[in-house]
Amino acid sequence: MVDVAERLRPGVFWRTAHRGGAGLAPENTLVAFERAAACGVDALELDVRPTRDGEVAVIHDATLDRTTDGRGLVSDRTAAELARLDAGARFTLDGGVSFPFRGRGHGVPLLREVLEALPAARFVVELKPPADEAHLDRVARLLRELAPGRVVVGCFAHGLLSAFRARAPEVPTGCSVREIRGLFLLGRVPLIGRRVAPPARVVQIPRTSNHETGGGLRLTTPSFLRFVHGRGLPVQVWTINDPAVMRELIDLGVDGITTDRPDLLNAALGRAPAEA
Repeated sequence: MVDVAERLRPGVFWRTAHRGGAGLAPENTLVAFERAAACGVDALELDVRPTRDGEVAVIHDATLDRTTDGRGLVSDRTAAELARLDAGARFTLDGGVSFPFRGRGHGVPLLREVLEALPAARFVVELKPPADEAHLDRVARLLRELAPGRVVVGCFAHGLLSAFRARAPEVPTGCSVREIRGLFLLGRVPLIGRRVAPPARVVQIPRTSNHETGGGLRLTTPSFLRFVHGRGLPVQVWTINDPAVMRELIDLGVDGITTDRPDLLNAALGRAPAEA
């Protein structure tokens, strides 16, 4: 398998399954990651948080209420307790008429379990704040031991991302919000911008319904893409589930789309899973 660092360059398109393809199966579960991998995606995105007993859980929210049959903080539960929860209990594809994954043994997995279960997959691992030094050390150790060359780490909190980079400088990272805004401003003064080397290997942009980032900067533009590509950095956009917007971004020249619906992204690209 080609190292992720070799694939993080302009012109190499990434299909990334957001939380394992949260529109097709319960987010951040092993069954979701396995189904997304079967769709032929280039990477699986997941979120990590610490457990009470010092493990690294794969779950987006700080609390259990939205995605499981549990209640309260993730950080108050041990890894064994999280595994016994039903992470498929609330997932529905028909507005709550049916719950096809409920009661089928899909608990909250650990990062170790996911990396071991999918040894050929690439991952985008998002660090969720708050996270202490011990948690960052554990994440760095797991990635180094189980997934060298297979992971990009993302985090929009600048301090947290910087702390991780100090622990694992060999792991490619995305940009914090501060760094994305900095790139935007540097693009307005290209003589200076060409001299500044960002620490990231990829620019991952959140695109909202009004096509702008939360900070009010419109980044999915030809001029910003030209500037970032000129620095040798690819631009990936998330979370895109509308096929029309997918096609718009593909035509614009982005280098990747993160989506809850990898099946729709395959269709927008004219690819079948077997062609991945």
